[in-house]
Amino acid sequence: MAISKKVRAAVEQGSWIRRMFEDGIKLKEEFGSENVFDLSLGNPVMQPPKEFYEKLTMLVSSPNPGMHRYMPNAGYFETRNAVATSLEKEFDFPFQADDIVMTVGAGGALNVIFKALLDSEDEVVIFSPFFVEYRLYVDNHGGNCRVVPPSSDFLPDVESFQQSLNKHTKVVLINSPNNPSGVMYPKDIIEEIVNLVHEAEERFDSEIYIVSDEPYRKIIFDDLEYPNVFELHNRYIVATSHSKDLALPGERIGYIAVHPNIDNKTELIDALIFCNRSLGFVNAPALMQHVVESLQSVTVDVGEYQKKRDFLYPKLIKMGYKVVKPNGAFYMFPRSPIKDDVKFTEELLNHKVLVVPGTGFGLPGYFRLSYCLEDSILEGSLSGFEAAISKYSDN
Repeated sequence: MAISKKVRAAVEQGSWIRRMFEDGIKLKEEFGSENVFDLSLGNPVMQPPKEFYEKLTMLVSSPNPGMHRYMPNAGYFETRNAVATSLEKEFDFPFQADDIVMTVGAGGALNVIFKALLDSEDEVVIFSPFFVEYRLYVDNHGGNCRVVPPSSDFLPDVESFQQSLNKHTKVVLINSPNNPSGVMYPKDIIEEIVNLVHEAEERFDSEIYIVSDEPYRKIIFDDLEYPNVFELHNRYIVATSHSKDLALPGERIGYIAVHPNIDNKTELIDALIFCNRSLGFVNAPALMQHVVESLQSVTVDVGEYQKKRDFLYPKLIKMGYKVVKPNGAFYMFPRSPIKDDVKFTEELLNHKVLVVPGTGFGLPGYFRLSYCLEDSILEGSLSGFEAAISKYSDN
């Protein structure tokens, strides 16, 4: 059976994350799962908070009539209202239920947004390193990506960003705390980005949307605060999910939040709702909408992730790895001790440690590891990390 040339090329290039995940399955079958240390996938080991199970149990034991039927494509009013109330409290902006569209995770949210906004010549600016699927999401809807390199600490190179903006720029996509680096963009960097967007809008007589992919917004360490972008730019749209803050990646529940003062809001919301339906998502899962309605102020124990970071980070530094300390999420993005990051990840694989080469995130020469894992996996991986870097210590 013939498949499209575009999809064939994408499949052949593949997802590095899934490729390493599948390698891990083979290694576990050969050597036993206790002897393989898979740090490749950001699949939270934490269980959802107790409030999740309490709400789920209540709904299952005493179901609301019609609770599994279709609802408005934007989602249940009660759920959207709960999200809006939570955002209003967090960012001090007058959100309403009609500013929210419930989605099938953050990935679904981004595809809905790009479908609603992009025409064939439009460009989406993305900052390297970036989540591996971004290019595919933009391509799904006929747009083009323009990649901005990072500074040495994985913050956007502002000068390169300014040069990337042009008459075709429609969206600037930010992801903070970042996957794969764990770095959170501070407010001064966000302000520089917004100021340059405003200058470009005036220069090219255009409208540029800032779209923020925020599944890690509530997983922040060291008492840092998430910058309030709503006060800086009206054309601001959030795509997020509860995959990480409630440890529900398999449930695919998220939402889009549109700035309350965005231009032509009614038309935009109508487009998002239409695209949610026309892309085949139809609506976010009904049961999960009922569950998360009452969990907007609840998260997993973020302190546990910070403990894991604080366990692993100094040990890697002591071994000789160069690592920017993460501010949040649950990833690190060390520099490979050799230029060929794919070769180095293969060396780690020889020691039964699985990570993802930075090539997959648009930044060769690094690799991503996830630490949202059992402590035994993190501890067991240390000898492999040390053996691998020791082989190249003179390079």
